[in-house]
Amino acid sequence: MKVSYYPGCSLHGTAKEYDQSVKAVSSALGIDLAEVEDWSCCGATSAHSTNFKLSVALPARNLVLIESAGDKEVMVPCAACFNRFKSAQHHLAHDDRLKAAIDGIIGRPYQGTVTVKHPIGLFHDDVGMEAIAQKVVRRLTGLKPVSYYGCLLVRPPEVCQFENYENPYMLDEILGTLGAEVKQWSFKTDCCGGSLTISRTDVVRNLVDRLMTMAREADANCVVTACPVCMANLDTRAGDNVKLPVFYFTELMALAMGIPGPADWFKLHMVDPTPLMSGLGLM
Repeated sequence: MKVSYYPGCSLHGTAKEYDQSVKAVSSALGIDLAEVEDWSCCGATSAHSTNFKLSVALPARNLVLIESAGDKEVMVPCAACFNRFKSAQHHLAHDDRLKAAIDGIIGRPYQGTVTVKHPIGLFHDDVGMEAIAQKVVRRLTGLKPVSYYGCLLVRPPEVCQFENYENPYMLDEILGTLGAEVKQWSFKTDCCGGSLTISRTDVVRNLVDRLMTMAREADANCVVTACPVCMANLDTRAGDNVKLPVFYFTELMALAMGIPGPADWFKLHMVDPTPLMSGLGLM
């Protein structure tokens, strides 16, 4: 399976462990990722609050590059990038005048032929749980995660068209297939504060502490996410009394599948997950 790959800015910087684990897991599952040539920033997280046309033109330019390469699908691991790509597609599909303006800005026509996919959906639906289960060589016994999607993967539902926006389940099923004891909670899509982490650290800290407190009440021993912004907030802003290890879901997939890399990736986390993993005999 060949899929175009848009890493976005975070995965080439602060979230490089996400980038590396996505690529490693995809390769193990038979997915050939081809990074979009000459890709540029999609505008997340601020373009839509400063200039609407810019917020559409930036992801549209990348989509046009993918179309020009003849690819029909693109994997977008960052939740913010995924949201901006889907938002641009939604606006361009429903506004002919906007599409004409964006075509002029980009300098070539947007065709709307590319399907934007997040790795959670691609792994769950296209690869399938049975194929993932067959790759597991180390079951994550004793790991008790809660799945945390954050805001941007599932909302607005008519734009993102991804998962059950009230109670998403794919990540739970993936983690369960790895042997983890997934805990149920009602905060899967609550906000962590997003990019307010710099301008309103107090707000983010309160939101993150609430999330971590509720994860502990759900009897979780870790939090699993698929968003670089959520990862940054959960991993750095929690108070000392409520901190839990936080993982990208692909790091845990790689660990369960016996893929090299998790030990090095975990060193990049602010909350060291190795005591938990070593205590469970997983490292």
